[in-house]
Amino acid sequence: MNVPFIRPRRLRVSAGIRRMVRENTLQAADLVYPLFIVPGENIEEDIASMPGVYHFSADKAVEVARKVYELGIPAVLVFGLPAYKDEQGSSAWDMHSPVQQAVSRIKEALPELTVITDVCLCQYTTHGHCGMLHGHKVDNDSTLELLAKTALSHARAGADMVAPSDMMDGRVLAIRQMLDQQGFHDVAIMSYAVKYASAFYGPFRDAADSAPQFGDRKSYQMDPANAREGLREAALDVEEGADILMVKPAMTYLDVVRQVKDSFDLPMAVYNVSGEYAMVKAAAANGWIDERRMVMEMLLSMKRSGADIIITYHALDAAQWLKEEA
Repeated sequence: MNVPFIRPRRLRVSAGIRRMVRENTLQAADLVYPLFIVPGENIEEDIASMPGVYHFSADKAVEVARKVYELGIPAVLVFGLPAYKDEQGSSAWDMHSPVQQAVSRIKEALPELTVITDVCLCQYTTHGHCGMLHGHKVDNDSTLELLAKTALSHARAGADMVAPSDMMDGRVLAIRQMLDQQGFHDVAIMSYAVKYASAFYGPFRDAADSAPQFGDRKSYQMDPANAREGLREAALDVEEGADILMVKPAMTYLDVVRQVKDSFDLPMAVYNVSGEYAMVKAAAANGWIDERRMVMEMLLSMKRSGADIIITYHALDAAQWLKEEA
């Protein structure tokens, strides 16, 4: 009996056939674009370690958000650099701070664009850590009220979703209770559920002026060696009321993304972080890679691993490239 010669290449011979059998696809609707907001007006400043990413004042952020919306990207994630810092990080919940002002202006101009806000204290505190200090130790429980106050201020400004990134235990529950008590039942929580103490955050800390003034964040962000611990973190956030789970960073933790995706039935987000972005930009600037092909392959790998939502500084370029390919 003759065994037929198996030819998987039959399904690769043309672009049309490859499209027919493609298992995963990337679209602009999968992307979220981060924005860095600074005090002032008419400001658009380069961020040296992240070519193509800028500090914007709230008025300029509206212009960028309009471009995001026109490209079919459904959401922005807003970070802020405050006008003042203190030990508590009180500018984080100041309604006159850049995040609150930008959220209000973007929602007024583009009500259909989803606005997500990062909830943390690191860029608002003089010490650069993500919570209240007792000596040189970050105190978990006294931080929760401050995070909840910050999330509430974002909701009052018009945010559709808040994204706590601090990695304090219990913060999702504290935020959910605060939002519900104040009538913001429809404001969703995208939890940075599985956030690692990663070396890939360096350019972001320049962009957000959020580097710790002493020590590191290993006592509250996760050990890169651990995957099962991430499942526990995600489970706790689900119990506390998270609506979306996130793994951060993306590229070096795609195994964790798949495990979280397979374990929970919530939407799955990943953050394609600043260090991943900067490496691509540096290699492209030196002519070592095809930036477009590499970016699209990276983003597609995140979809393949289970991500429904990809937060990425490449979002504007990727959405434009997808539009050209359509």
